[in-house]
Amino acid sequence: MAQPFAKKDDDRDEEAEYSPFLGIEKGAVLQEARVFHDPQLDPRRCSQVITKLLYLLNQGETFTKVEATEVFFAVTKLFQSRDIGLRRMVYLMIKEISPSSDEVIMVTSSLMKDMTSRTDVYRANAIRVLCQITDGTLLGQIERYLKQAIVDKNPVVASAALVSGIHILQTNPEIVKRWSNEVQEAVQSRAALVQFHALALLHQIRQNDRLAVSKLVTSLTRGTVRSPLAQCLLVRYASQVIRESANNFQTGERPFYDYLESCLRHKSEMVILEAARAITELSGVTNRELTPAITVLQLFLSSSKPVLRFAAVRTLNKVAMTHPMAVTNCNIDMESLISDQNRSIATLAITTLLKTGNESSIDRLMKQITNFMSDIADEFKIVVVEAIRSLCIKFPLKYRSLMNFLSNILREEGGFEYKKAIVDSIVILIRDIQEAKEIGLLHLCEFIEDCEFTYLSTQILHFLGIEGPKTADPSKFIRYIYNRVHLENATVRACAVTTLAKFGAMVDSLKPRIIVLLRRCLFDSDDEVRDRATLYLNTLGGDGSVAETDNDVKEFLFDSLDIPLVNLETSLRNYEPSDQPFDINSVPKEIKAQPLAEKKAPGKKPIGLGAPPTAPSAAVDAYDKLLSSIPEFASYGKLFKSSAPVELTEAETEYAVNVVKHIFDHHVLFQYNCTNTIPEQLLENVTVVVDASEAEEFSEVALKPLKSLPYDSPGQTFVAFEKTDGVPAVGKFSNVLKFIVKEVDPTTGEAEEDGVEDEYQLEDLEVVAADYMQKVGVSNFRNAWESMDPEGERVDEYGLGSRESLAEAVNAVVNLLGMQPCEGTEAVPSNSRSHTCLLSGVFIGNVKVLVRLSFGISGQNEVAMKLAVRSEDETVSTTIHEIVASG
Repeated sequence: MAQPFAKKDDDRDEEAEYSPFLGIEKGAVLQEARVFHDPQLDPRRCSQVITKLLYLLNQGETFTKVEATEVFFAVTKLFQSRDIGLRRMVYLMIKEISPSSDEVIMVTSSLMKDMTSRTDVYRANAIRVLCQITDGTLLGQIERYLKQAIVDKNPVVASAALVSGIHILQTNPEIVKRWSNEVQEAVQSRAALVQFHALALLHQIRQNDRLAVSKLVTSLTRGTVRSPLAQCLLVRYASQVIRESANNFQTGERPFYDYLESCLRHKSEMVILEAARAITELSGVTNRELTPAITVLQLFLSSSKPVLRFAAVRTLNKVAMTHPMAVTNCNIDMESLISDQNRSIATLAITTLLKTGNESSIDRLMKQITNFMSDIADEFKIVVVEAIRSLCIKFPLKYRSLMNFLSNILREEGGFEYKKAIVDSIVILIRDIQEAKEIGLLHLCEFIEDCEFTYLSTQILHFLGIEGPKTADPSKFIRYIYNRVHLENATVRACAVTTLAKFGAMVDSLKPRIIVLLRRCLFDSDDEVRDRATLYLNTLGGDGSVAETDNDVKEFLFDSLDIPLVNLETSLRNYEPSDQPFDINSVPKEIKAQPLAEKKAPGKKPIGLGAPPTAPSAAVDAYDKLLSSIPEFASYGKLFKSSAPVELTEAETEYAVNVVKHIFDHHVLFQYNCTNTIPEQLLENVTVVVDASEAEEFSEVALKPLKSLPYDSPGQTFVAFEKTDGVPAVGKFSNVLKFIVKEVDPTTGEAEEDGVEDEYQLEDLEVVAADYMQKVGVSNFRNAWESMDPEGERVDEYGLGSRESLAEAVNAVVNLLGMQPCEGTEAVPSNSRSHTCLLSGVFIGNVKVLVRLSFGISGQNEVAMKLAVRSEDETVSTTIHEIVASG
């Protein structure tokens, strides 16, 4: 492949020698521009110089203010020439050089003279230039000419005026909106381009008025539009009206659908394609509505024009994502496109067939694809691989032929992204299809024997360590793994050592052999490899020490670290060496991006506990120390969770207040962080009166007022509530800030003795179910799920009603539960009709919870959800279902 590219470059170099612009310099061209001042102008010579100037400008060359002014004034002298070709070059030069407002006056009279010229080419170009370089004040003077130009009999002049109007509309909309009558008349023009530009301008004038747009589309769909380009625009506007009026037409026929269907019988191919695409993209489109569009697209599949075949197969490919059965009638036509000379068409045809094919056609497709794969680029191959992965999940009984195909292309040449797509596909098939595990793992083992990508080798070794020990004969994988210790770089060797240790921990019969292999790794040249070998020998008891129990070893090797690494790092940095060993249980488990980050007006100091700490654990420690130092709250026990601050006042108000919700087993404590922003006031005896009438499960048990709140000095007042043990009580609390105001003398800074009682209404505060859940992630959800007792699982199905999209439904449930999404499953692919989201967390009482959410969306955007919950406590699983049912 490299030779053709090199040949093209050589050809390009040879051609460059004959380029008229080769080696031109700005200074030399500016010198040549003096020909513009000659008494006897040479039009051909002047056109060549302008061409060079335009070339320099388009290549990014910049002219100084003086240079640009000199060129501009020199070019204006060329208006005295009557040569039409030179005049057109002058227009281009004036547009490109963009003269300043004081220079525009010099050419305005010449351009206005050309606007009224008898030469149509002069008129059209003069309109374009004037509208480009003039401001709103001059536009008012030439508006009369522009209106006349819009309805001019010459289509070139009319189109120039309409296109200029589209540009002016962005800067001076009030002027263009006065042209509606003339533009409406231009829409009826017999000239195709005039009608196209007039319709585009008329729509832009009315685009902010839905009713006006609807009336425009209604009037034009009755057959007055002849231009195919304008017809394509009208199809787009009609589909836009259908989308915007979807909520008002839940039953019965869609507005303008009949018009879209009639466009499928238009004589212009572009109109037919535009109408077919518009129908296929309708929200909640039915099979009956799709049928006529699919029929015309099927006809285009056998067209002699590549552009029609490409457009048709691309549209069908998108339809196959949501309505695969509707496209099956086109399968025979698409199979003939697999051998199409255009590789883009062939790729789209194959991926569409893979989405719509049935189980009996898979083997035939695989044979055709095998011959095809060597002829396409990696980016197309990745698309094919992803389609094959989806097909295998759809038809699991065909895993052998599909897995063999993936393994064969894995051995061929290809880049990293392509190989990664294949490996990811094989891994997913192994996880989802139990029968494919052994054959898939062997294919991966053979691949790492020759793999040039470190990342893929480490990922495969990690996966082997998890799935390999569970197979019927784990010993057959040891050779492939140990080969990596001798033949690879240090990163892969270290990963191979960890994988060997996992086999030794899970398979007792292999343990003695694994220990021998690990001992050989002690002499590796890399310290990471040696350290891992030493650690795992100690863990497995291979160094003569007492081995850990089986459960401890498996937990160490396989269980995910349920502590965020940033929290662990911060705790280790803060640990001071002493007789007490470092306790990993003291590391906070909750993930917080910036726990004490305050929303504050510019210039204000942070309130509450001061500036935000640099790490989540620092925040938890700060809150813990603060609350344990207050006698009233010291008996509440271990702090489970502290929320992010919730603002209770607007920015730039007299008093800034936010609240942090501290959750304990039996109590909920509100910490109100207050700041006085008025320099002439001192606040004393500051409290927050909380009305819990809408939170019946809470009862107020303690109140700690703030004695004094000087200007710009943060302080805290607390209110504590008692709740039922282990129950995620929820409710709404209204808050009123009460205090005594004392005036402060600005000269002495002393406050008056007498004060006045005052109060300040704050925003309401809610305690929600998510407040009782910590966001704690797991690195391998599948392992964590399988290690959880199935007895604690609860499964149920829910209807979530009508939603704008699947992503909105996923986000709503994730926010309701307050759990940590795992493995990136919170991201929903576009156009997806189903999705699975994995969540993990720790519920109050330090109960681990795992959630598997399966979503599906119907054609009417109705979302259904299957919720599966596993936890260490059956009652917590039931509680999660109750939260979803009530949310």
